[in-house]
Amino acid sequence: MKKILCAAAALLIAAGSAWADEGMWLLPLLKQMNAKALEEAGCRLTPDQIYSINHSSLKDAIVQFGGGCTGEVVSDNGLLLTNHHCGYASIQKLSSVEHDYLADGYWAMRMSEELPVDGLSVTFLESMTDITSVIEKSEKKFRKELKDAPNSEELVQQALAQLFQDLVEAVEKDKPECHAEIESFYNENVYYLIVYKTYTDIRFVGAPPSSIGKFGADTDNWMWPRHTCDFSMFRIYADKDNNPAPYSKDNVPYTPKQSLKISLKGVQEGDYTMIMGYPGTTTRFQTSPELEQQIRTNDIRIAARTIRQDIMMDYMLADPAVKIQYASKYSSSSNGWKKWQGMKLAFDKLGIIERAEKQEAEFAAWAAAKSKRQEAYGSAIPALRKGILDARVNHEAFTLAYESLYQIELVQMATLANAGRLDRLEPAYKDYCAALDRDEAKALVAFYKEHALPEYAFNCDIDIDEMFDKSVVTSWEKVSAADSTTIANDPAVAFANAAMEIVYGTYYIDRAPNPEFDAAQKAYTAGLLEWRKGQPSYPDANFTMRLTYGHVMPYSPKDAVLYRHYTTLDGVMEKEDPNNWEFVVPAKLKELWKAKDYGQYAMPNGQMPACFLSNNDITGGNSGSPVMNADGELLGLAFDGNWESMSSDVMFEPDLQRCINVDIRYVLFIIDKFGGAGWLIDEMNIVR
Repeated sequence: MKKILCAAAALLIAAGSAWADEGMWLLPLLKQMNAKALEEAGCRLTPDQIYSINHSSLKDAIVQFGGGCTGEVVSDNGLLLTNHHCGYASIQKLSSVEHDYLADGYWAMRMSEELPVDGLSVTFLESMTDITSVIEKSEKKFRKELKDAPNSEELVQQALAQLFQDLVEAVEKDKPECHAEIESFYNENVYYLIVYKTYTDIRFVGAPPSSIGKFGADTDNWMWPRHTCDFSMFRIYADKDNNPAPYSKDNVPYTPKQSLKISLKGVQEGDYTMIMGYPGTTTRFQTSPELEQQIRTNDIRIAARTIRQDIMMDYMLADPAVKIQYASKYSSSSNGWKKWQGMKLAFDKLGIIERAEKQEAEFAAWAAAKSKRQEAYGSAIPALRKGILDARVNHEAFTLAYESLYQIELVQMATLANAGRLDRLEPAYKDYCAALDRDEAKALVAFYKEHALPEYAFNCDIDIDEMFDKSVVTSWEKVSAADSTTIANDPAVAFANAAMEIVYGTYYIDRAPNPEFDAAQKAYTAGLLEWRKGQPSYPDANFTMRLTYGHVMPYSPKDAVLYRHYTTLDGVMEKEDPNNWEFVVPAKLKELWKAKDYGQYAMPNGQMPACFLSNNDITGGNSGSPVMNADGELLGLAFDGNWESMSSDVMFEPDLQRCINVDIRYVLFIIDKFGGAGWLIDEMNIVR
């Protein structure tokens, strides 16, 4: 396998820039694979200036933000930018009816006003080391030593698990301020040992009101033209030695190895752009049966979430307190809900599954042409199809149970209460509305019963209204005063036990190891790499840092329609609808627009830029990633993909796929002119 990958890598070096706009490239391989293509695309930085473990580089200004986004350091005092929707949960956590930072925004006017966010962390990449040869040699050794054991395969896997643990522990012993992980790439054909450093004293600095940071909300989500100023600001704090430390008033702003310069030069069509960040998940090595299963699973998710979100939205619009409580819950649900709908449309319109089937037929013919290839790869696709079909019923049963029964909040809360985990239960009540949950429970149980197969029936006859009326778990005051016997006999606990029996039962079957399926995935991926020698190859996204490079570009979504590459503040005013919460425009922003009071942030023609398009290859997890120019200066923040290419996690679409970015000039304008927080601008390194 290593020989195959080395051969593919060698050929990739000669692939040039023909495919420069596609790819989520591994940083340690930039010099080997992408140096020429980067230069030809217009980059003026060397790979060593982008990624190095010997001196500071661009990677040192980029962080994993929270559990699933990206951020970038923009000052030498640890000031951090990310998307508004990435900071949304933290802003919600800090908000109350009296201090609604979601609705009103927030701007610290000095460091002492920055608000600590409990549970928020940012993580820096220290290094990535290819350990594939170590793993392969060790596995070969283990198999030789254990070949005569009756449970040989199990012992080999245990030995490999111990090896992984030893490698990680060795790093963490040598660097106690860091932690290490081993990640596989190309479906377990390549392994990297990755070292990270995580900071946990993160403070909220500022964000615009949601009417700016979330302008357009669900209607505009994934859409272009876009006018959302999707950003929020935080600051990293460290101990006196600049190392990670829990929150303390004695901590000081973190001093980064490198922070990004910010460009006010703006963008023109054709300009070089690059994005560094943490893309979450792509499935570009999957087969047609796996893709078919994605759509089937997504259909279940869409239907269940439609029910939940409609109920949440009714309550949120009726009560400001509930709107704060459920803002983050609704947002995290609706983002995937809309993406999956767009994915299904794109699959149909672009013939994704048919194209995958065509590729598989060509691959099978290639493999069959030589006996050695047929032996290595010929059974992979049939084995993958069999694995998907064998697991389909249970997989869909788990998805249905998870998206319905498990999403009833009282089910999760009763489970924690019965386990005696009141420490984890107490914080949940801050953002809990029992009346809303009651209506969701009725709707979701009905949905589950309508769609569940008989063998997965929910045979619980507890009346939901009676359960909510009698349960002590519906409030912290009641559950904290109850003894363990009372909790154990609570109707919500009985209801939760019945629900979790289905959820856990289907989950453990769905997640059970399947060595034959895993081996088929690995073989198919290895075969693709051999088959595609001379073409660019990058592993699927797995929330490890990647680089993607491309250009500022417009696109045509359909015949006779051409979308230009940028939007302006004028478009915000054109979309304004005072009667629709998604398109309300703050009075102060309208005043600034009418006066054309844009300061140094205006375009040469006097307009205020809002967002722009590039053809960088991104996915979820890249939210908040820096969009940089040829010199590594910050041009904007990536925050979305476009509706017409919702199949991009499966196949890159060069004519349609675009990354939607908020222009950094709009961000700075909102901080300075709208928020009045010019002191934050002063600490940034701005290039004019």
